[in-house]
Amino acid sequence: MNSTLLRTFIQDLKFINTRIYCVHSLRTIHLAGDLRQSIFGAKPSQKTFLNNDNKYILEIFRNYAKNKDKKKEKGKTKVVINEVQMAQLLNVDSIKTQMEHSIEQMKESFSKNLSLRSATGSIESLLVTLEGEDHTLQELGQISRKNPKLVVINMSTFPQAIPEVLKAIEKSGMNLNPQQDGTTLFIPIPKVTKEHRENLSKNAKQLFVKCKDSIREVQNRYSKGLKKKEGASEDLSRNIEQQLKALTDQYVSEAEQILNSKQKELLGD
Repeated sequence: MNSTLLRTFIQDLKFINTRIYCVHSLRTIHLAGDLRQSIFGAKPSQKTFLNNDNKYILEIFRNYAKNKDKKKEKGKTKVVINEVQMAQLLNVDSIKTQMEHSIEQMKESFSKNLSLRSATGSIESLLVTLEGEDHTLQELGQISRKNPKLVVINMSTFPQAIPEVLKAIEKSGMNLNPQQDGTTLFIPIPKVTKEHRENLSKNAKQLFVKCKDSIREVQNRYSKGLKKKEGASEDLSRNIEQQLKALTDQYVSEAEQILNSKQKELLGD
């Protein structure tokens, strides 16, 4: 019912008092009592009433529809990374290289130390620290696999390295228990148990945390340097710092995805 028809309707019904609450447009019309029921076939509303003169009231008001589009989105606004802008104050290539290196180190540790089958290749590449330098186990001893359940290492070339080799094997996370007979080491290959899988999964999580801390350390180092930059506007510095954090979060997320994939492999999910 538009405003013209409404005015005509009110004039024809002289006995009706009106109260109008109108903001921009008329959405809903409530007619009181029997008048509303006779015209529209509707039951009286709880809002219908009589005035002091026992005259029916015509109440016109606007219902505001809920606008879902106006609801504020939850969560933080996504930061767009602009490497060209970041390069104004930061060495972006160096940052990315260092963060990628942290991830590569984690992947390398996964490959070397989190093998379900303790393959000969994993044992060969095991790092042993000797006189302050790291060596692969295959550089220090002759490794052979007698059968699927036993690996033998001949340490006659570097017998002085045996204590460090034993220590490296025990700390490898491969659930190995080497036995020594002179200059020969015997390594029984254990059956893969649920407990062993869970331990490997925990070790993977520890390596991920180490990787994440390394990535965050890169961020913190460059963030501190950013605050010492002279001649840059406060807005630019703040914007680039936000982008640095977003870039860091991307690398942490990548590392976490690698962790999740490795844990599924280890746990047999």
